[in-house]
Amino acid sequence: MSITGTNFISFETSQNMLELLQISSERYERVPLSDALGRVLAADIAAEFNDPQFATASMDGYAVRHEDLELGTLSVLGDNPAGHDEIRTLQKGESIKTFTGSMMPHGADTLIQIENVTYEDAKIRINETVEKGNAVRPIGEGYRSGDILITKGTKIGFAEIGVMAGLNQVMVKVAIRPRVAVIATGSEILDLGENSDNPAQIRSSNNYTLAALFESAGAEVIQLGTAPDDRDAIMKTFETALASADILVSTGGVSVGDYDFVKDIVPRLGAEVVFKGVGIKPGRHILVAQKEEKFVLALPGFAYSSTVTAILYVLPLIAKMLAKVSPYKTVAAKLQEDFKKRSRFTEFTACNVVVEDGEYYVNFEGKKVGSSAILTNMLNDSALMVAGEEDKFLEAGTYVNILLLDKF
Repeated sequence: MSITGTNFISFETSQNMLELLQISSERYERVPLSDALGRVLAADIAAEFNDPQFATASMDGYAVRHEDLELGTLSVLGDNPAGHDEIRTLQKGESIKTFTGSMMPHGADTLIQIENVTYEDAKIRINETVEKGNAVRPIGEGYRSGDILITKGTKIGFAEIGVMAGLNQVMVKVAIRPRVAVIATGSEILDLGENSDNPAQIRSSNNYTLAALFESAGAEVIQLGTAPDDRDAIMKTFETALASADILVSTGGVSVGDYDFVKDIVPRLGAEVVFKGVGIKPGRHILVAQKEEKFVLALPGFAYSSTVTAILYVLPLIAKMLAKVSPYKTVAAKLQEDFKKRSRFTEFTACNVVVEDGEYYVNFEGKKVGSSAILTNMLNDSALMVAGEEDKFLEAGTYVNILLLDKF
């Protein structure tokens, strides 16, 4: 049973509810391979042939029959450059000079590298022998016909581009990017470029932080800027956004103050609240709602809170729409120092990650303890450490889960 309180569901329950949401992930388009970087595959990529399709030299040397090396001297029939359709068949005592990437001649089973022989008068003298099969790539060494090389849901990087180019993939089937509209609400918010003599106003960063986060996760972002605390204005903006976006994300206006309008506006949009209030720190006043196949997420206004909740709740929706395997990577790490929880909720704390001998370690050097507005804690390749509801004091050496933030 959760101990988070009467009005809050547990973090685990909220994640299960997200997972159960029915979201279409079958929308796709075909784009040229040169435009596919950063997109998400909508279909498996399978090999149509073996790689290599024939035994291939992996360095420059002489193609030989291994049993002939004991002869000490072999005649050289000529050259076999890369791309040459070699049709000669080696007989006893013969060799062919063969270059990197070339098809191995018929009858040859070994390549002896240039530095192991001395060439003179169309013959080579064997100075140092090699093992049978030396420097020869066998058929199918890279992959076999029918092998699934890249799975559906993979974000396409440089390696995927290279493999697909080798498979002659001219057009690539990719998931259509979900459209995410982002808006920051609050009369105290100044958008970039705006000026004010009121020292109580603060510069907007949430909508730009989240736009960058969602784009890195594979979404197309509609930047709506800022909106003052006006019910009618916010309502109109939300309605317009939902007409073209798959997900609407707002920051601010979701807690319990007199000017927190968003929580009241969402039901008026015809959206059904999936849940409101989760036992997490930061961000416990988060609201998630659904209108047909579209979603509204109202996040807290503080910069760190809105970023953490966007990672935990918006990225999974984007991942589901793209049919990605997971929205982020979670690993186990060992605490390098003691950690004391500050609340009775599930906490997400910015931390430093160190990798030593393949193991992850966590420390909090340079991280400031304060309000949920300190976004600078997420600089310098930080991660998020998860401390559960039941955790209170975690000693150095304890294993914890961390969310890696370097790849989405």
